[in-house]
Amino acid sequence: MGFRITKTVAISVLLAAICAAAVVYAFVSGDDSVAPGAGNPESAASDYQAALADAPKPLADLYARGDALLEGGAAAFEERLAELRGYPVVVNKWASWCGPCRFEFPFFQSQAAARGAEVAFIGVDSDDSPDAARTFLEELPLPYPSFSDPDQEIARLFNAREFPSTAFYDADGELVYVRLGGYASEDELGADLDRYTGPDG
Repeated sequence: MGFRITKTVAISVLLAAICAAAVVYAFVSGDDSVAPGAGNPESAASDYQAALADAPKPLADLYARGDALLEGGAAAFEERLAELRGYPVVVNKWASWCGPCRFEFPFFQSQAAARGAEVAFIGVDSDDSPDAARTFLEELPLPYPSFSDPDQEIARLFNAREFPSTAFYDADGELVYVRLGGYASEDELGADLDRYTGPDG
C-alpha cells in the first residue's frame, strides 16, 4: 500500500512539473500575440470599412480612429461630443477586467457596423491600464475609438457608476438616457438604440 501511495505522489509531482515547464516556456518564448477577433470570432471577419463607407464626414473622421485609445480626458471627450452635434451619440463605458463588458462587446461591434453611418459610437475605457485595454481591443476590435479614463473623470460626466454603462446623447448633444449595467442580448441593445437614437428618440 505504501508503495502505491508513493508512486501516485511521484506521478502527481511529475505531471505538475510538466505543466509548470509548459507555462514557463510560454512566457520565455515571447509568443504573447493575440489573434485579431479572438474574443469574438465573427468580429475578425467584420469589414468595418465597407460597412461604414457611407458615413458622413464627422462620423467617418471618428471611425478613422477605430480601436484607438484617445487621451485628453473630459475636455477632449466634450470637444468630440460638440463636433458630433447633429448625430445621436452612444457612449459605452468599459474596462478590460470587466466580465459583463466582454460579454456585451460583440453587440456593440455588430450594432456599430449596422448603424454607424447614422449614429456615432464612442468607448470610454475607465479604471484600466493602457496595456490591458490594448490587449482587450486586439481580442475584440472596435470600429470606433475609446477615450482613456483611468480616474473615471469622463464617466462622471454621464453618471456612469457601474461597469459597463452606456449613455445615449441626442443629436443636440443632450444626455437622454444612461443604462447602468450590461446588455443581456444584442436585441436589448438594439431596442435602446431604436428608442434613444431613432427619429423619435
